[in-house]
Amino acid sequence: MSNIVCSHVDKSYGSINVISDFNLDVADREFIVFLGPSGCGKSTLLRMIAGLEEISGGTVSIGGTAVNDLEPRDRGVAMVFQNYALYPHMTIYDNIAFGLKRMKVPKEQIDARIKAVSATLGLEPYLARKPTELSGGQQQRVAIARAMIKTPKVFLFDEPLSNLDAKLRHHMRVEIARLHQKLQTTTIYVTHDQLEAMTLADRIVLMKGGAIEQVGSPAEIYEKPRTLFVAGFIGTPNMNFIDATVNRAEDGWLLRTDGADLRIRGHGFALTHGKEVVLGIRPPDLVPADGGEGNVLTGVADLIEFHGNDALVTFKFGGKEIGALVKASGCPAAGDRVAFRFDETRLHIFDKGDGLTLRC
Repeated sequence: MSNIVCSHVDKSYGSINVISDFNLDVADREFIVFLGPSGCGKSTLLRMIAGLEEISGGTVSIGGTAVNDLEPRDRGVAMVFQNYALYPHMTIYDNIAFGLKRMKVPKEQIDARIKAVSATLGLEPYLARKPTELSGGQQQRVAIARAMIKTPKVFLFDEPLSNLDAKLRHHMRVEIARLHQKLQTTTIYVTHDQLEAMTLADRIVLMKGGAIEQVGSPAEIYEKPRTLFVAGFIGTPNMNFIDATVNRAEDGWLLRTDGADLRIRGHGFALTHGKEVVLGIRPPDLVPADGGEGNVLTGVADLIEFHGNDALVTFKFGGKEIGALVKASGCPAAGDRVAFRFDETRLHIFDKGDGLTLRC
């Protein structure tokens, strides 16, 4: 078993507390992604699990064994860094073999393991080369191979793709996903890129200010964000937010905004008369209004962003900038008056005071 348990973990630098009462259970073979903005504590947590940072309080366990006082080499983890950390004077073969040579593994075993690992990652043609002769993506594969060859209980990835261009990032995401499917090693992956998190994770741990905002599958976090922060962080283009006041109506609820009064039934939301709320609507959930009943947001298109098959139409509604994602073939022009409808089932409502969802 290679499950990881973080129990009441704290991290402080002097009087500055950066991680506070962090609790998380990572199941054996699970792929967990720590996601959040810079400075939220995700890399610090990873380094504490790896043993590269001391734990100020609480316990980290791997496979049922507390590892707080164990050296990194004794924890059964392998870490892949953002900067590859390859030795430039060594061949790719020697870079991959370095850890095993220090452990005094017999040469025959090293050769066999390098052959297997390099075949898995497509590195056979490059074993005699130096790191400077490889592309960024190839160097990152070498760093992964060096971690794999130790046959660790746990893989730790610290923003491994941030130095690569967009095309290589996509390619390496696919490779990492396939590698996990094949090896089934418990993995924690740190990133600030929501696309990496959404495409790789079994579960996402979304962090803010050294604490967990929400834990869930990519679908759960996208469809049911628990806070305004989660709703605004997840999703591209960003979710639209509109301030509103809740009023009781005969057939449900009236949401008064600066742009218009919106009527909803309110099923599934804990609403009260007079409450100040924030409405959340994702750009793909706004569809062109072509008559009929329903809630409509209107305005004048002032910016059109071409996204290929789609286009993002930005317009003002009640003093707020609203984005609607539409098919590029039917996109309005800048200066056109636009009207977009949304389905109540796709609406998110948050308490304006504490930012928590009002979904029941």
